[in-house]
Amino acid sequence: MEVPVSVVVITKNEQARIEDCLKSVYNWAGEIIVVDDESCDKTRQIASSYTDKIFVRRMDIEGKHRNWAYANAKYEWVLSLDADERLIPSLRREIKEVLSNNPGEAAFTIPRKNFLGDYWLRGAGQYPAPQLKLFCKDKFRWEQVQVHPRAFLDGACGHLKNPLLHYTYKNFADFLRKLNNQTTLEAMKWIEVYKADPKKANYKMNLLHALWRCWDRFIRAFLVKRGFRDGFIGFMVSVFASLYQIVSYAKYWEIKSKLR
Repeated sequence: MEVPVSVVVITKNEQARIEDCLKSVYNWAGEIIVVDDESCDKTRQIASSYTDKIFVRRMDIEGKHRNWAYANAKYEWVLSLDADERLIPSLRREIKEVLSNNPGEAAFTIPRKNFLGDYWLRGAGQYPAPQLKLFCKDKFRWEQVQVHPRAFLDGACGHLKNPLLHYTYKNFADFLRKLNNQTTLEAMKWIEVYKADPKKANYKMNLLHALWRCWDRFIRAFLVKRGFRDGFIGFMVSVFASLYQIVSYAKYWEIKSKLR
């Protein structure tokens, strides 16, 4: 029997990964919805083998885009997935059991196993890294901002035990590509703060602060969060995490200089 849940998948040129994602919920979820950000590859063609509920919508603001996608769900409960995520049998069974008991919670977090290639990242904050993925659509929404939107939940949040598989990085180059995209969005966020309140932006986003955050992120990732457990891979993941703030600041500084 299918589980009364709407699986919503956000896509953009995901022909290499979308099929494995949809296979992991096909004939299990009551509904599969794909919201595609104008892919120019075969993402929609592949997805059409698993669902006829495919929407094409250009992503403007991430939080707004996701909220729009969830609003199209017909079931009360929504499971939000990305194309690089997979459900395993034990997680499917747990979700089915939890929802069959009419839970009092409004949402549930799910631990994620993050992978770099085929390697499961156990340290540096990469596991269990619980994510709010399962929720009542009328009691949950994302903040409508472009980068790092906050989650707003009307009700209690529970926590599932079985993990979601997340093939987040293909290799080190892919890790750096995503870091580059994320730091650009972070810099643009602070540019908007600067335009509205230069004093606040200069206080929060400056070289000394960026250098401190760089060092602090590395120590927390490699030592406190035990990135060393993953050897050289853990070391590099910790280094990349530490670069986030200083690279964001460099891009912010560059853009701000052109505004003067």
